[in-house]
Amino acid sequence: MTSDISVLIVDDHPVVRDGLRGMFESAPGFTVLGEASDGVEAVARATALDPDVILMDLRMPGGGGVDAIRELTRARARAKVLVLTTYDTDSDTLPAIEAGATGYLLKDAPRDELFTAVRAAAEGRTVLSPAVASRLVSAVRAPGNEPLSAREREVLALVAKGTSNREIARELFISEATVKTHLTHLYAKLGVKDRAAAVATAYERGILG
Repeated sequence: MTSDISVLIVDDHPVVRDGLRGMFESAPGFTVLGEASDGVEAVARATALDPDVILMDLRMPGGGGVDAIRELTRARARAKVLVLTTYDTDSDTLPAIEAGATGYLLKDAPRDELFTAVRAAAEGRTVLSPAVASRLVSAVRAPGNEPLSAREREVLALVAKGTSNREIARELFISEATVKTHLTHLYAKLGVKDRAAAVATAYERGILG
């Protein structure tokens, strides 16, 4: 028999917290460990209770959800954070995902969808509501919004020094084909078409300092 998924509920509205608690306590397979009313309290309670999943609201007086997610990620908390909010604007979704949220659902999600999402989050799988997923795809396609990976930054730094693809491959112990793939990806992310433009744009945005 598998143990219950432990949940911490974070929301500044008591009515919402009560509703979520009742919903999860009445469903098999879940245990509600506690509640928090803002991001600061959420970090403290998560540290003390060590839940499997944190249901995190975003906009809360006294400490927002994105800062809390960032803090939990920095502290390497075991809990997976599932954002549950009424907001699906780019200014909310992208920072939350970048901060380390495992998933993002809107509060109008049906209860079964919410239960499924919490189970998926507990397993480390990404869960996104359809509206949020389409926004993220658009943001990734729009140049300059997606951060470069650590390896892409390494490749770019070597490009900036005038290193050839062959030399980059040798230095990073990867194939030339892989170097070209990294270049293609970082060109797309920066919205450029060649090495010179990539370097110039990277300096302009402070990616290369």
